[in-house]
Amino acid sequence: MKYFFLLFFFFTLSLQAQFQVNGIVKDASTQKTLPFASIITNDGSNTISDVDGKFSISSKNKITSITVSYIGYLKNTISTEDNKLFYKITLVEKANQLNEVLVSNANPALAIIEKVIQKKAENNPQKKLKSFEFKSYNKLIVTANPDSINGTIDSVFVTNSYETYLKKLDSTDYKFKQLIKKQHLFQTEKVSKYQYDGKRLKETILGTRMAGFKQPVYEILTFNLQSYSIYDPKYELFETKYKSPIANDALNDYNYKLLDTVAINGRNTYMVYFKNKKEKRAAGLEGILYIDEVNFAVAKAIMRIKGILDISGIHEFQFIPEKYLWFPTATKFKIVKGTNDDDIKILGGTIQFDGDIKEDLTPRKRVESDYIYLLSQTTNFDIQYSTPVAIKKPIVQVEIKDDAINKPESFWVEYRKDSLDSRSEKTYLSLDSISIKKRIESRLNFGRKILTGYLPLKIWDFNLRKIVSYNNYEGLRLGIGGVTNDFFSKKYRLEGYTAYGLRDYNFKYNLGIGARVDKFSNTWVGISYTDDLRDIASTDYVVEKKAFKIYDPRAINFNTFYRYEHWRIAIESKIIPKVESVFALANTFVTPQFEYAYNLNGKSYTTYTMSTATISLKWSPYSNYMQTPSGRVEAEKKFPKFTFQLTQSLPDVLNNDFTYTKIDFKADYQIKYLDGQRTFLLFEAGRAFGDLPLPQLYSNSPNNLNKETIFKRITFAGRNSFETMYFNEFFSSEYMSFQFKHGFNRIYIFNKLKPSLDFVTRMAWGNMKNPENHIGLDFKTLNKGFFESGIELNKIFNGFGLGGYYRYGPNHLSNFKDNIAVKLTFILDLGI
Repeated sequence: MKYFFLLFFFFTLSLQAQFQVNGIVKDASTQKTLPFASIITNDGSNTISDVDGKFSISSKNKITSITVSYIGYLKNTISTEDNKLFYKITLVEKANQLNEVLVSNANPALAIIEKVIQKKAENNPQKKLKSFEFKSYNKLIVTANPDSINGTIDSVFVTNSYETYLKKLDSTDYKFKQLIKKQHLFQTEKVSKYQYDGKRLKETILGTRMAGFKQPVYEILTFNLQSYSIYDPKYELFETKYKSPIANDALNDYNYKLLDTVAINGRNTYMVYFKNKKEKRAAGLEGILYIDEVNFAVAKAIMRIKGILDISGIHEFQFIPEKYLWFPTATKFKIVKGTNDDDIKILGGTIQFDGDIKEDLTPRKRVESDYIYLLSQTTNFDIQYSTPVAIKKPIVQVEIKDDAINKPESFWVEYRKDSLDSRSEKTYLSLDSISIKKRIESRLNFGRKILTGYLPLKIWDFNLRKIVSYNNYEGLRLGIGGVTNDFFSKKYRLEGYTAYGLRDYNFKYNLGIGARVDKFSNTWVGISYTDDLRDIASTDYVVEKKAFKIYDPRAINFNTFYRYEHWRIAIESKIIPKVESVFALANTFVTPQFEYAYNLNGKSYTTYTMSTATISLKWSPYSNYMQTPSGRVEAEKKFPKFTFQLTQSLPDVLNNDFTYTKIDFKADYQIKYLDGQRTFLLFEAGRAFGDLPLPQLYSNSPNNLNKETIFKRITFAGRNSFETMYFNEFFSSEYMSFQFKHGFNRIYIFNKLKPSLDFVTRMAWGNMKNPENHIGLDFKTLNKGFFESGIELNKIFNGFGLGGYYRYGPNHLSNFKDNIAVKLTFILDLGI
């Protein structure tokens, strides 16, 4: 698994200019590298050093000298020498430091930035131009610089002042250096067409190739590494948004300093450094803006975050005289390791940086991950801005053409902005060979299915949820089921399952058939029949696929079910932008499996029939969707997400007994911080209008057993359940609930004991209309509210942890111990 997820993609730029100079910029006294130093040649060509202080500059003319400048340092001009390509350039620090500069009305940088903010609309291509389109070539690599790795590992003998002796080699470092000399760890290429019609920007991927994969991992193609536009009010760098240094109120958050003037495309620009005022703030945004002296447009931008990861994003522009506009022509994104005490996994675990501190708090020896970096470079070309643009299929933000993964080599020769160097060529050959030998691609597809709860075997995916489960009514439940996959048919599917309870001695089953009627919107029409059990008063959003769990902690304690015989016709589609939708017609016969009767208008119902129409929608406004050759997928999941469901009974249709309307709503928000902390917010609400029996109402997901002592009530904690609320304690015909959970960084105690600390608090309110109509269960209502809070120590040992929760407020119980719940927790980390 470790080597499997090292596979990512990368690739270096081979410059084809006639004259080229490479080098590194360092502090003269400390010898530390200086990132983002400005390098200018004698003919006006310019570049900047990267996050490692290294640079490469080329020109069609002979380079006789280069001048290097850096914030807070004296300029240094050196003459070049024939046959010398690499230069070590040192800069001497000035006496006045940047961090001593205070923002005031006398600061000339403030006036410049104010002008930039005022003129954003007329300088932003997406505001000034009615339409435009261009093609782009992107290459992304994960690699390391062999020269950065300690060269002594190549030598068996070491000489010091006294002797020459045999040195014990570190075989891991040695093998890694030999590997990285020959190839990258991974790489991918992509050619796209971008179109803007005045409202939206769409990317159509014309061709893509990924080392080691015949069919690329589509989700990786849409990772949002950096904002497309420098004019966005929130600038995004590595899936984290920061206030832009040219946002309308940016002067409240940033310090600015005018450093120099530099010529770009023959136009003079101000070089303005910016940094967040809150210097103690982790991973604050800083960088350099090159501002046109005449129209105050951004001519170049360098955005950087330096913390546990060192992340930089560079935007290059070209001036278009006839439009009097700077248009984006290139971007560059790079991640290297920063300073961190804990292991960091990024991009789904594809890249891992090991922590700097060992468990015994001693510094560790540098390892492979210290040298690895991610580099993504994009070049725009064939820019058109004078003709109208008509975007086809504007619903999706990214579309991959059906033939994009099968482009011939001639396609890449035509669109690739430079030829592949030897390391890149060997990367394709080596990783393709390894992928075939180790069946990496098939194992990845297999792993994807397993994570969604299915075991793929030829044309059939077995549903792992159906194999075995347990609850207090059926006892041990054994079953088998699944659905056909694409090897069976991409247009039709068959599904079903059967199960048997060893305590209730009854079979349950489901049969269904579906057909895809539209590929683009992934629209399916299906019909199914189900005879099964369901726990009472639970909210089931039709549009949501149930997450796969190796265990379902709440279900273990269920003991009140109703049996339902259920015919359903459904249409599921993604035709609405960023919305998954299901429309269903159903006829259900219900038999409660406990002593219960519903009294309505003088009639007692112990069984009943419901005919309903349901519309269920899940809206993900900030997620990015991608159209692939096999259908539409949510390539980049972002929050918040909103789920809405409306169920309406159909009077006088197929023996329907009740007239009612039921509305359910859920808002889910998650924040994941770069330092590993995370916050979860969940709001849910529901209301039933009309006449509806108890099994179809609300119970707020209780998860506490009706046992006398705390220790007898110990079970597993649920995902979003009320841990101190007893089963069947409260029921509602209308309710609201809010849950907050924050996970802190892992706590180092000793050796391998590193639990993660989570704080959770939950609250709910509810009411029951006509509670006297429900006969058979004694219950309370939530009209006074319900409150609980707790602390979880998760992943103490092999994923297992412990949580403690306390009930307080109006529904606080008289016996103190009855308000306390202690639960086991279990988090399975698959490293993905």
